[in-house]
Amino acid sequence: MEYRRLGASGLKLSALSFGAWVTFGNQFDRGEARELIAQAFDAGINFFDNAETYANGEAERIMGDVLADLRLPRDAWCVSSKVYFGAHDHPAPTQKGLSRKHVIEACEQALRRLRVEHLDLYYCHRPDPDTPIAETVGAMDTLIRQGKVLYWGTSEWPAESIAEAARIAAERGWYAPSMEQPEYNLLHRERVEVEYAPLYASLGLGTTIWSPLASGLLTGKYADGIPTGSRMATPGYEWLARRMTSAEGQARLARARRFTTLAVELGVKPAQLAIAWCLRNPHVSSVILGASRPEQLRENLGALAVSEQFDAPTWDRVAAAAA
Repeated sequence: MEYRRLGASGLKLSALSFGAWVTFGNQFDRGEARELIAQAFDAGINFFDNAETYANGEAERIMGDVLADLRLPRDAWCVSSKVYFGAHDHPAPTQKGLSRKHVIEACEQALRRLRVEHLDLYYCHRPDPDTPIAETVGAMDTLIRQGKVLYWGTSEWPAESIAEAARIAAERGWYAPSMEQPEYNLLHRERVEVEYAPLYASLGLGTTIWSPLASGLLTGKYADGIPTGSRMATPGYEWLARRMTSAEGQARLARARRFTTLAVELGVKPAQLAIAWCLRNPHVSSVILGASRPEQLRENLGALAVSEQFDAPTWDRVAAAAA
């Protein structure tokens, strides 16, 4: 396993991490989660990603039970949560958003579900137009000073809002955001590569990116439709299927087909090649994997070797195939 600093911080995360979105509490139970987390940790993964909204908190409960049951040394791994959407199908106004009340109470709830005394990383899951950024930054600063959070950041925030949060923190002597969790893959590049570009040097921003496989499009499994048991066939994620069947989605699928054809030509698994391409970006601190089977996780871990396998012109061909 390779380890990378989280931006300008001193925290070193595994270049590949393991997340709970979609799978925990939806596609498999505690026993399967235990097998996958143990496999991930044995492979050197030290960052496990979660959020209050994943399966309405059940994903965090499962992960917390498994981590406690495995008795892994707490100082050898990191766990995250995210706040914004709430942990209910129909949250009350105070059970969602980035108000001081919800940020602090959601953190307490995540600590209980994950069975830990602190969150290593805590993300604002989306920007909140109804809450002043200063209120949210102040709440995160409070949690860090209380020892309940070690690093805080954002997920899918505009660059200008991240910069504003950092400016407020600097002016008031508060802890600033350390990381952003954006979608990043061969089909979705602009935010990480263009919009956030000024922030890597000016703020020391790190990224823990999600959906390196573009919700499975880059694996080739959706080339002929939506297979049973896939992420897009999971109840509650119909929006992913609708996105794929739209005109824009079909254009993305055509790009994905060109990419998978090239992967076959190069003699590598499409999933490994797609993840390896993400790893080659020096501003990516960690690539979050979302596997549902041990063999799938094992295959995806092979992306580390693939990332060193080809020369620069070949990687240019990979990017061009999905353009």
